[in-house]
Amino acid sequence: MENDIIPAFADLDFRLPDISIQQLVSWGASCCMMFGGIVPFIPQYMEIKRTDNGEGFSTHVCLVLLAASTLRILFWFGHPFELPLLAQSIIMFVTMMALIRLCTNVRALNEISTVKRVFTDKPSSPSSHKVRFTDGHPVDHVSRAPSEVTLSYSIRGKYFTDFDQRYFWKWSRFIDFCQFMLLFCLVSGLVTYVFINNVYFIEVLGFLAVFIEALLGAPQFYRNYQNLSTQGMSVQMVCFWLSGDTFKTGYFIVKEAPLQFTLCGALQVIIDLSILAQVFYYRNGPRHKTVIAKASMSDEHIS
Repeated sequence: MENDIIPAFADLDFRLPDISIQQLVSWGASCCMMFGGIVPFIPQYMEIKRTDNGEGFSTHVCLVLLAASTLRILFWFGHPFELPLLAQSIIMFVTMMALIRLCTNVRALNEISTVKRVFTDKPSSPSSHKVRFTDGHPVDHVSRAPSEVTLSYSIRGKYFTDFDQRYFWKWSRFIDFCQFMLLFCLVSGLVTYVFINNVYFIEVLGFLAVFIEALLGAPQFYRNYQNLSTQGMSVQMVCFWLSGDTFKTGYFIVKEAPLQFTLCGALQVIIDLSILAQVFYYRNGPRHKTVIAKASMSDEHIS
């Protein structure tokens, strides 16, 4: 019987499927598209987590990418495109929510630490210090009397359900950001469901999805223009943006993605190049000369 089994296995074909170099490159490019967008935010996440300070990171970046990712996912239902691009939107959405959660927790811990310091710090004068908690925001009010100093601190934060435009995207709890995004997804999803068969609506939706993301670098360009300087901006970050956006635009062209993706990818490259041009233009500009002059005057004064 064993003699019959061995020839049977010998007749089976265990050859591995032929995988060409082109297929390997395509798979590698797809993986880069799915996870490459979140790579710049990993160091930022680790830095905030290490220092417990998120003041240097603007959560409005998360707002832009969350809106763009949501609209891109909805666009896929009306105009299916490459699955790696859909996966990229989902991964980016999850990453931005994780960043917001971290920033919200760090901000809350910093406010608690501020309140604790009021009780632990010793008064520098013989007057007594009293802390009064009110329904405001820390520090709302400081009243000085001959014998006491009264500080008003807050035990209530800013909530999404307050519907106060002044505090939009500045809420105190992570659940408030979740509530807003849930409402945004429900409203945009309902509108997309109603007009899913309208070709013009679907195309506009896809354009908005990539156009919002393409303008992510525009605020930095405008800020440099206002300051007539690029000081305080990481040039390495912009170079990283440029390399990623160039690769992404080439991927769109090779994979024959919808036209909206290619046009807005090219727009991102143009904005990145414009920011880098500002670096060289403002290097010897008036703001740079003013800074050098102030530094030299300060050195002369010290000497």
